[in-house]
Amino acid sequence: MNRWSFPGIRRHWLISAIVVLVVIVVVAFASMIISMGAYNVAADEPHSKPVYWLMQAVRNRSIAARARNVVVPSDLGDPKRVSQGAGLYSEMCSGCHLAPGMEKTEISQGLYPRAPELSRGLAISPAEKFWAIKHGIKMSAMPAWGPTHNDTLIWDMVAFLQKLPTLTPAHYKAMVKNAPEEHEEMMNMPGMKGNDHHD
Repeated sequence: MNRWSFPGIRRHWLISAIVVLVVIVVVAFASMIISMGAYNVAADEPHSKPVYWLMQAVRNRSIAARARNVVVPSDLGDPKRVSQGAGLYSEMCSGCHLAPGMEKTEISQGLYPRAPELSRGLAISPAEKFWAIKHGIKMSAMPAWGPTHNDTLIWDMVAFLQKLPTLTPAHYKAMVKNAPEEHEEMMNMPGMKGNDHHD
């Protein structure tokens, strides 16, 4: 008996052909859009809502998955750790993420997607904050601080981020004023040499 006489086999081949045709059409359309430069990558032109939603979903799930095995230190509330994190935050982060009482900067206004204002809080875990600071986030202007800062310093920043939403502008200024004065001073503190990679 001819195999093409079986309706199930015919249906299978028809569905397979349709799927292959759809894939070819989608790939051809995407190639045409890319080669024409049709998608506007300008930072002053927002993404469409579906693209923005997709990018947020991919970012959030990616960070959550990779931060799952990060071990959070038990001393994140240590005032010394928080103080050191305040100095690091002021120097490295406030230009984009701002701080209590701080006006928007030229950099923060020009970023897209906009860097979150961390003094308003961020609904992610300390492990996720650590991972994002250490590894950065592609296509967001968030740098990876892991190549230049060891895990101890990054956890100091996380410790400060835990406290940041509760600070008034006066408290923030006082914490930064009482932090180690120079970035290099923190980088050269005992136990800060080299990178302790524990992710």
